[in-house]
Amino acid sequence: MTVPSVVPCRGGAWAPGTMVADAMLRRPKVCEPSTTVGQARRMFGDDHVHALLVVAADVLLAVVERADLEGAPDAAPAARCGQLGDRVVGPDADLHETWHAMTGRRLAVVDVRGHLLGLLCLKRSRRGFCTAEDVAARERERRLAGQPRPVA
Repeated sequence: MTVPSVVPCRGGAWAPGTMVADAMLRRPKVCEPSTTVGQARRMFGDDHVHALLVVAADVLLAVVERADLEGAPDAAPAARCGQLGDRVVGPDADLHETWHAMTGRRLAVVDVRGHLLGLLCLKRSRRGFCTAEDVAARERERRLAGQPRPVA
């Protein structure tokens, strides 16, 4: 296997041997198990929302993506539409291998017991990962523009 080169981007450069835990967002937004499909659809109204993490007692129950909701009634629990499988990764996974295997832009990071540890968030450019600073800057921009945060 060829070792991917270090790709510089805003938020740092990731050297070979870097783990997923080094690049993940440590405080991702989460949803309660009671979140409905209708509420999830409203959250997806924000074009920066690509996945909803449904959590109970710190355990990830489902990762819900926009397409998962197609055809589901608004009153249904959103968690039933989501899945885990290829939408989760462990914190000790190699970042470069994970990066090159990603088919989407978000992966929930969980420990062996299924506890949510963070979110690996690939930038739109696919050349790096979102940082806490990126997320905070986007929130500030939204506030300054008078745009409310999407709510369930």
